[in-house]
Amino acid sequence: MKRKNIVVIGFVGSQLDSGKGAGRWEKWRPTVGLTQHEDLVIDRIELLFNGQHGDLTELVKRDIASVSPQTEVNPRRLTINDPWDFEQVYAALFDFAREYPFDPDNEEYWVHITTGTHVVQICLFLMTEARYFPGRLLQTAPPRRQGSGNPGSYALIDLDLSKYDQIAQRFTREQEEGVAFLKSGIATRNARFNAMIDEIERVALKSKAPMLLMGPTGAGKSFLARRVYELRRARHQLDGKFVEINCATLHGDGAGSTLFGHIKGAFTGAASDRPGLLRTAHKGLLFLDEIGELGLDEQAMLLKAVEEKRFLPVGSDNEVQSDFQLIAGTNRDLSKEVLAGRFREDLFARINLWTYELPGLTGRPEDIEPNIDYLLAEFGAENGQMVRFNKEARSRYMDFAMSSEARWAGNFRDLSASVQRMATLAEAGRITDAVVQEELRRLRRLWQHHMAVDSEGDGEIDLEAILGERAAQLDLFDAVQLKTVLTVCGQSKSLSDAGRKLFAVSRSTKEKPNDADRLKKYLAKFGLEWQQLQTIR
Repeated sequence: MKRKNIVVIGFVGSQLDSGKGAGRWEKWRPTVGLTQHEDLVIDRIELLFNGQHGDLTELVKRDIASVSPQTEVNPRRLTINDPWDFEQVYAALFDFAREYPFDPDNEEYWVHITTGTHVVQICLFLMTEARYFPGRLLQTAPPRRQGSGNPGSYALIDLDLSKYDQIAQRFTREQEEGVAFLKSGIATRNARFNAMIDEIERVALKSKAPMLLMGPTGAGKSFLARRVYELRRARHQLDGKFVEINCATLHGDGAGSTLFGHIKGAFTGAASDRPGLLRTAHKGLLFLDEIGELGLDEQAMLLKAVEEKRFLPVGSDNEVQSDFQLIAGTNRDLSKEVLAGRFREDLFARINLWTYELPGLTGRPEDIEPNIDYLLAEFGAENGQMVRFNKEARSRYMDFAMSSEARWAGNFRDLSASVQRMATLAEAGRITDAVVQEELRRLRRLWQHHMAVDSEGDGEIDLEAILGERAAQLDLFDAVQLKTVLTVCGQSKSLSDAGRKLFAVSRSTKEKPNDADRLKKYLAKFGLEWQQLQTIR
């Protein structure tokens, strides 16, 4: 195999490489000494210097020629007025690397980091690590006794840290701790979910780009967003706050004011300036849950804020800045919302770089048991008493929890509430079979009004099951209309979503349509609230 030429890239040392007269040969000079090793042949040195050290560079070149005539030395002058100025040094090295004719097939590059200011050494390290310099780091050291004519020693540092066992083990442990932190210590068994959390951990620590978390209500989107924030903050990658808002709670003029702030007098009731959540999240993380509920105007303003880190508060002519990381959550299919014209395509493209779909509890049945154990341990820590199932009770509860009868409409919120009830009723820290049987009756009652049509049913809404005796008091007209409304509610992700579908024509004639409020008032006529309809799907 053909030997590759060895090319060293490094700065002349204004102090270490200096010296005059014959005495300079008694002194260790890193650049010259590198060419004095009997077992090492340096084919070429790209000797970098700024304008102040041209004479020294020529002296070093002549000295190298006298001890290693086979080594070619190419002086390379860089425009650096202040070698301690990071911006100047990095820019000069970047320009050099971009223009240099690297030939890694035939040449092996060593980047010398012993000479130069600390800023120079840092920049050389960063650019080698980023592969702008396609080589390895070279470090030289003086002999133990000066004046011996010994050229010192040299060592190559490979930036593939996996080759360094102890370092690799520490990085592996750190990554495992990060993944465990995101999962909050729950030993999940779902392979797909575990793989997703592994990737989220890597992305969270390497990227500030927006992240989109999809999944049903109660799947843990808000919890995971907060854990990402805490992980990044623990690694000193965020200094600001965690700011969270459910976009379904934002309506009308208040939406823009809540998110982007307003100035005094911007609208009736604006008695003072308001910074808004985006500015509150400066240097931190902003979690916008149910982002699909945002109006199109707010979506346009958010896109500008995400891309340019600046925006206009409501009523202001002066832009403000906020450098925040965005995580968005949704239980909708935003690609369908784009096609329907309810979500901006450009905003969707911007937040769709890292998209993760969190499965609901029924999609992770193998994780029900470890989550129960985690919730019991959490309850015990909060209440100072360990709580456990007896064998028969655990078996009965698990059989039900993993059966098709268990709806888990609220996902982990339902499970958490269920475990908390049983733990509270446990005598002497033992959840008995009687406690479990009573809890299963509660869950069946909770889900009996689950108005989602069973896959084997005829799709008919049972008004008597919903309204009780009041159903018989309805006119046929009202009953038919209510059934239609409830069917649409069961197919919608939110009150606003259902309202837009039901009032699609009439809303276009209104200057400020409030579909959610109209639907809320209609349901109230029958004593119904949206919360009761959350299980319609």
